[in-house]
Amino acid sequence: MNTQNDAAGRAGSLGRLRWLAVVLVVVTGVLHLYAGVVEGRAPVALAGVGYGGALVLFFRAYRRRLLYLIGVPYTAVQFPIWIVAKTEYGVVDYVDKAAQVALIIVLVYLYLNSPSEPDRGTATAAD
Repeated sequence: MNTQNDAAGRAGSLGRLRWLAVVLVVVTGVLHLYAGVVEGRAPVALAGVGYGGALVLFFRAYRRRLLYLIGVPYTAVQFPIWIVAKTEYGVVDYVDKAAQVALIIVLVYLYLNSPSEPDRGTATAAD
């Protein structure tokens, strides 16, 4: 089987909760890129790029359980940084933080309910 069909099969077999995680990552990633460009803050834009990198690894089915585990603190650490660094809060900020709270909850659930992966770093049939 070629890798293009294999990747399409993996993406097509994602459950609703994984698709919800993808949507939440896209939302917060795009909002970080937007805020980083509008506010001229490179670290904020880099956080958005980090979410994009996670999506690439996720769709390549590379160690998804580890991505869930790393995604929780990666997302959670942005709350105290946001509180300290921001002086004014807008609608975009609150939408982003709501998406991040939901993302953390979904990632914890996915981590706790995903089978352990083989050491090879490849996708399992259950993943």
